[in-house]
Amino acid sequence: MPDSLTIAAIVPCHDEEVAIGTVVDDLRAAVPGIDVYVYDNCSTDRTAEVAAAHGAIVRTEHAKGKGNVVRRAFADIDADVYLMIDGDDTYDASAAPEMIRTLLEGPYDHVLGCRSDDPEASAHRPGHARGNAAFNMVVGKLFGTPVTDMFSGYRVFSRRFVKSFPALSREFEIETELTIHSMALRVPQREVPVGFKERPEGSASKLRTVRDGLRICWAIARMFVHERPFAAYGGVAALLLVASLVLGLPVVYEFTQTGLVERFPTAILASSLAILGMLAGSVGLLLTGVLRLRRESMRLAYLQLPAVSARAGEPLPIR
Repeated sequence: MPDSLTIAAIVPCHDEEVAIGTVVDDLRAAVPGIDVYVYDNCSTDRTAEVAAAHGAIVRTEHAKGKGNVVRRAFADIDADVYLMIDGDDTYDASAAPEMIRTLLEGPYDHVLGCRSDDPEASAHRPGHARGNAAFNMVVGKLFGTPVTDMFSGYRVFSRRFVKSFPALSREFEIETELTIHSMALRVPQREVPVGFKERPEGSASKLRTVRDGLRICWAIARMFVHERPFAAYGGVAALLLVASLVLGLPVVYEFTQTGLVERFPTAILASSLAILGMLAGSVGLLLTGVLRLRRESMRLAYLQLPAVSARAGEPLPIR
């Protein structure tokens, strides 16, 4: 382990003038020596000025969307450890040292800050907690790894995780992509409970429940096809073949009894469904081979960088 490590905080912001100063101050107090990068994403208020006044390194991303910010930040910033946190002051910045220490002592590549919320006085918007739980269950089932809070914007990453992450999402579905990437690459990871609170007065949420929910559903479906092509195309193939059998078996039985095919449209439809089913299965097999090659490439890129670690009980080695 090096004598000291560089730790970078990435704070995506859109119109967070009210909250960003507190977030920057709390991060710098919790982790002395941390470099706080505030990415101003098309703000119409004084977010950038306030962040700079509180000691942050301010950068601008003109392509609107949190995914675009993360993509840019992961490409631009070189550090040993990366911390990502929203700029709305809803996460407990004092949990950062524990999350970083957990990453180093593992060593792990991804530490997810799972929001601890009081059900009697929830900071979640109405219905969001139930929706979050439902999405967690669906993603855990589809990709085979349980997750407690896949939409958390509070995470810590190793350098090798960041530099092997393609960051294809444009907006709030970036958290979904991060979660599924960690599952697909099977990186060592942990979850750490963190505090969660209401936004400060005068700050407004940028989430749109229906629109962003539909975007996330589409992202999960797209990533399922991308990461588990045989299951996706195999399911379609099975449905088509079953439909073909249901329609075709009576025609075949009738032919064995009479020697005639009296329902040509049904016979043609059944044959077409069978052909489509076999094609779908073949596509699934081919894409599974492509997926294997892609994962091998991702794994080799991941292994080119060393793990960062620290012994239990040591102070955080930050410079």
